[in-house]
Amino acid sequence: MHRLSKKVGVFMTTNVAKRSTATQENGAPDTTPQMTAWPVTTKTDEQVLDYLIRARVKLLISAPFFGTIATRLKFIDASKWCPTAATDGKNFYYNKDFVAALQDKDEEQVVFLVGHEVLHCVYDHMDKTRLGKRDHQLWNIANDYVINNDLVEASVGVKIDLVQICFEYKYRNMMSEEVYDDLFRQAEEEGRVITQQTLDVHLDGSGEDGEDDSPGAVGNNDGTEGPIKYNKEELDQISNDMQSAVLQSARATQGAGNLPGGVKRLIDDLLNPQLDWHELLAMQIQSVIKSDYTMLKPSRKGMDAGLYLPGMDYESTIDIALAMDMSGSIHSSMALEMMSEVKGIMEQYTNYRIHLFCFDTEVHNPQVFTENNMDEFMEYNIEGGGGTDFECCWNYFKEEGIVPQKFVMFTDGYPWDSWGDESYCDTLFIVHGDGYGGQTPTAPFGITVPYTREK
Repeated sequence: MHRLSKKVGVFMTTNVAKRSTATQENGAPDTTPQMTAWPVTTKTDEQVLDYLIRARVKLLISAPFFGTIATRLKFIDASKWCPTAATDGKNFYYNKDFVAALQDKDEEQVVFLVGHEVLHCVYDHMDKTRLGKRDHQLWNIANDYVINNDLVEASVGVKIDLVQICFEYKYRNMMSEEVYDDLFRQAEEEGRVITQQTLDVHLDGSGEDGEDDSPGAVGNNDGTEGPIKYNKEELDQISNDMQSAVLQSARATQGAGNLPGGVKRLIDDLLNPQLDWHELLAMQIQSVIKSDYTMLKPSRKGMDAGLYLPGMDYESTIDIALAMDMSGSIHSSMALEMMSEVKGIMEQYTNYRIHLFCFDTEVHNPQVFTENNMDEFMEYNIEGGGGTDFECCWNYFKEEGIVPQKFVMFTDGYPWDSWGDESYCDTLFIVHGDGYGGQTPTAPFGITVPYTREK
């Protein structure tokens, strides 16, 4: 079930953490928007609801991705408990006096508000998994900085100025984790209290059945007395439904309207999930194993019952090459981690051959390891440190008559010229570093996967 974020205390472990967000009299931080006495609107409930519906229609026209997601949210007048707005991924809670005040100032600010709640759903900020051990309130502030920058970048409505919101251009294209770290660093270095309030009430799934004491927590609730309560299964279903809606909206509105960088990254991750390099390396090595059924090696399954079934006949030798770009950016410890991973994978098999070498502008210390000398693999001497010429790897293969079933290159992704010979062998590039502009370099052929350091 959901609980108002302002009811959650700070559990950071340092004095800096304790002063990083403003606190209430009871010691709990309070960055949730307060029940400000907005001018009581003379507009009817239907008129205020119409403002929100009109904003949603505007989004469907000018920013179809946002508008499509907005149509999934049910508008609920929550003026009794919600000071501005909120969402749980299924409903759009709003304070009618706040919405009316926004409309009177600039109806495009209502569009911004709807877009704000949409992005909470897109980024699934109701899920506490990403929160981890971070301060809840500082995390909420970080989320609002990200969302508001995204809306400005995508020209969704007009930035709200009826109330102060979390907005600084320096956080553009940053993730919540990055913004949080910067806010925490500021609190640590400057010793200042972060008093910024979020635009809306942030709801989460932290409550358990029977334990939620937030407004409207008792009895049947339609959202007017407090946020609707859900059990864990319902919360998971809401999250899964929204993720599906995000994908469907992304496909349906491709190329229509602007999408902020953060949303593009999220959609790309959903449409093209990236395997961890450890998993992909294991899969790529396993993929070279050619097999067929044979009665020369019957399957052990069924033997006890007197049944003799064909077993798998694997190709005699797995032949791979591993090259480590030692031009400067890859440290020895990273190379050792890569070697350890390869060793662990290969030791699952009985017949294999690994061509291991380092390179910069030329190949250094090439050696061959098999199941017979694998105990010496981790004692390999890492050499190199000059420029970077990927072509030297393929030249070495051709000179030595080596045609590996799989070539694995560990590199920073910045060759002097060519990435290599595309037609010579199957290649997996494991790329260390974020590259220019935070984008991992991608090879024009083969498979590229980012390298992430083990914690």
